[in-house]
Amino acid sequence: MDVRIEESWKMQLQAEFEKPYFKQLTEFVRSEYASQTIYPPAKLIFNAFDQCPFNRVKVVILGQDPYHGPGQAHGLCFSVNDGVEFPPSLRNIFKEIHNDTGAPIPTSGNLERWAKQGVLLLNATLTVRAHQAGSHQKRGWEQFTDAVIHLVADQLEHVVFILWGNYAISKGEFIDSQKHLVLKSVHPSPLSASRGFFGNKQFSTTNKYLIEYGKEPVKW
Repeated sequence: MDVRIEESWKMQLQAEFEKPYFKQLTEFVRSEYASQTIYPPAKLIFNAFDQCPFNRVKVVILGQDPYHGPGQAHGLCFSVNDGVEFPPSLRNIFKEIHNDTGAPIPTSGNLERWAKQGVLLLNATLTVRAHQAGSHQKRGWEQFTDAVIHLVADQLEHVVFILWGNYAISKGEFIDSQKHLVLKSVHPSPLSASRGFFGNKQFSTTNKYLIEYGKEPVKW
C-alpha cells in the first residue's frame, strides 16, 4: 500500500502498511473523513513522522489521542497550531520545562521546533472525531503505533522514551531500559500534574543523557 509519509519511515514501515489490519484501518479512516469532521486534517495524520525522520529520532514522547477541538490537532502529540490557546496539559509541560531548565514559557504551543530536533511526538491513535475523545481507538492505530515504538526501540540506540500516565507507561513496557532511557511519571493533565509531574525534571534528565551519548541536547 502506498502511504504518504516521510521516506525513511516509509521504508521502515512498508511491511506494516501491507498487513490486513492496516488496510482495514485505512478504509475506516477514509470513510470517517468522507462523512464526519475528523482531526487532524488528513494531510497531517503522519506529521510527527514527516517532521522527524527515522534516523534522527533521539526522544519519543507518547500521547494518547489527538486534540478533538477545532484548529488544535496537527499531528504532533501535545502540540497545537500557532495562535491556538495552550490546552491545560501543554501549559503544565511548559511550566515544568521552565522550572526544570529555566527556559522561558514560549508564546506558541507549536512543537514542530522539538520534532525538527529529533523528538518524535507520537500519539497512540492518530485520528479522532470532532468533540469525541477516543472515537478512533481500537480500530488499528494502536497496533500501528506499537510497531513504531518497537522499531525505534529495536533499531536505534540510546533513545529517551518519555511516558506520562498509565496508558503511555503500559504501551512502553517492552522497551529495554539497558539500551534506552525510559522516563515515567504521572500525566501532565491538571488532574494529576501535582502528584509527580511537577518536579520530575525529565527535560534536564533527557538532555544530560543525550549529551552523555554524544547527541545534541534538545532546546526545549
